[in-house]
Formats: sequence, C-alpha cells, structure tokens
Amino acid sequence: MLSALGRLPGLDTRARAARIAACGDGPACVVEAMMWSDQDRTAVAAAVARLGKTGVRKNADLSVAAGVDQELEALNVVLRVYGLGLPGRYPKIDGPVFATDTPFFTDSVKVAIDTARAASQARPDTIAASVRLAVALLDANDATAATRFDPLDQRENAGAQAVATRTNWSAYRYSLLIVPGVGPEDSATVLSPRSKLHALLAAQRYRQGLAPFILVSGSAVHPRGTRFVEAVEIRRALVERYGIPADRVILEPYARHTTTNLRNATRRMVALGIPLDRPTLIVTDAEQSKYIESQTFTDRNRAELGYLPGAVGRRLSVYDLEFRPSRLSLRQDPRDPLDP
Repeated sequence: MLSALGRLPGLDTRARAARIAACGDGPACVVEAMMWSDQDRTAVAAAVARLGKTGVRKNADLSVAAGVDQELEALNVVLRVYGLGLPGRYPKIDGPVFATDTPFFTDSVKVAIDTARAASQARPDTIAASVRLAVALLDANDATAATRFDPLDQRENAGAQAVATRTNWSAYRYSLLIVPGVGPEDSATVLSPRSKLHALLAAQRYRQGLAPFILVSGSAVHPRGTRFVEAVEIRRALVERYGIPADRVILEPYARHTTTNLRNATRRMVALGIPLDRPTLIVTDAEQSKYIESQTFTDRNRAELGYLPGAVGRRLSVYDLEFRPSRLSLRQDPRDPLDP
C-alpha cells in the first residue's frame, strides 16, 4: 500500500529531513529519526485525504487512511525491533540475529542503512526510503519468511488449485481439513511428536472421505532459528508415510501461531477457489483442540488480530472441531512482517 503512494504531493517532510540529517552516521540515531512519529503520521493522513481517490488498494475492510497508518506503524515495528534492538510482539521467536549489546549488531544496522541507500535514490525523509530501510533490516537478519515460498499457489499449490476447479464440493461433508503444526522446540528435530499425530489423524479422516483436501499450516518457528518448516514436514509425512496424493495437500507455510493457522487457512481457501460457505474441520491434538475452543483463544484473536478468523462449531471428538472461516481473515496485518 505504501509503495503505491509514491511521493505524496503536499506532504511536508522538512522536519523529518532535518532530524535525519542531524544524525550523521550514527546508526541508532538514523533509525530512530526515520521512524514515523505521530505528527508525521497525521501529516501523511492529511495528504492521503487530499488525494481523494488514490488508486491504492484497500486492506480488506479497512479504509485507505486506516490501512496507510497501519503500514506506517509496521515500518516503526521493523525499525524498533531490527534497527534499535527493542523487543517486539513475539520476542521468543522474533528479533535480530546478533545480540543487541555487541558491536556486531551495531555494524549490521549500519550496513543495512548503507544497503538501503545504495538500493534507492529516494530522499531519506520519504516513505520509500523507510520502506527500503525496513526491507534491508529484515534481510540483514534473514527475517524473510513472509516471501520464502512466493508465488505460493503457482508453485507449491498449483496441483491442488487445478483439482479444486473440478471438485464437487457437495459430495463432501467438509470443504477442508485444517491441520496446524506444532514445533518440536529442538532445532535438530524435523517433525514434533504432536505434528506426527496431526498427520496420522488427517490421513485417517481424508481416507474416510470427509474432505477433498488437507491444508497443513505452520512456518519455521519453534525453536527460533529452526530450518524446518512445520507445514512442509507435515506434508512430507502425509505424502511419503501415508500415501496421500500431493495435489490433495495444500501448503500454508507462513503461520507462526494458532491464531494465524486459522486466519491463513481462510486466505488459501479464497486464493484456491474453495468455498467459504461450507464448514471445515480442524484436526489436531486434544490439547490444542481444547485451546481453540476456549475463551482464552477467542480473547487472543481479538487482541492480536482484531477480529475472529471464523466461528468454532461442533466438536466431533477430542481431535476434531468444526470451523466456519470468516472473510475478515483477508485483512493483512503488516505489524507482523514475518506473517502479515
């Protein structure tokens, strides 16, 4: 959204330019100066309002103004966490590669600033320059999970997409089996015991004919720094261990929490043409299933996503919960740059 704005006419950034210039070559000072203050964001909102119809695509149900302000806050999040070393929303799984009290961290920030400037001719006070710096900081810390599998549906899910176009949805009780991953908390372990259980349960229900597809969801999350992507490894188990056809397994490799397992499943359904007006079935271990049904989980969705990704329905067993997805899940959350 921000990149589509280009250089906003009428946006006075002289104060920003002055504070950035005053920093000289001090990395922390430059990063802090390039953050978007409340005053800056108010000015951007006014400039966007003056443009009228901007041609900027809305973020689902959010207004253009609200979406732009959310993305400015997202830039601030990246600069704070990866440029200043401050804790983010999920400090156990997010943060700089280097310890923030070492010269390696300071140097990595300096190099990111140099990289951003070398890659763009935009003035340091512009939105474009802040975006470029945020990208450089993420890249410097290998925090690129959000783009690792792009284009996801043209590559990993192409087979499933082709099958979806000729699927008779009325022949199935559920449109989809949603299978969240659980990290092993051990960097040497490929697939956790819980995720292995999830794969077994999903294979059994697929063979029962409950749904035409299995969606596996989960990024490389626990422990921090693991190279194993939960969704990829569960898919491998389904195909290689249980003989599930590869074009019947949908990959969702971005979710880092149970909240986003369900949110992102809805996004893949829309992208692949799977109807949302039919129930899905969440297949997981008893503990996670009970958590998804809890008030605690409902409250967490409202606090972190700002909405419920869908409605939890009937319980079929300790492992199975019906779920009706919501289109609110299409709302992007740039404040979590590794899984927006």
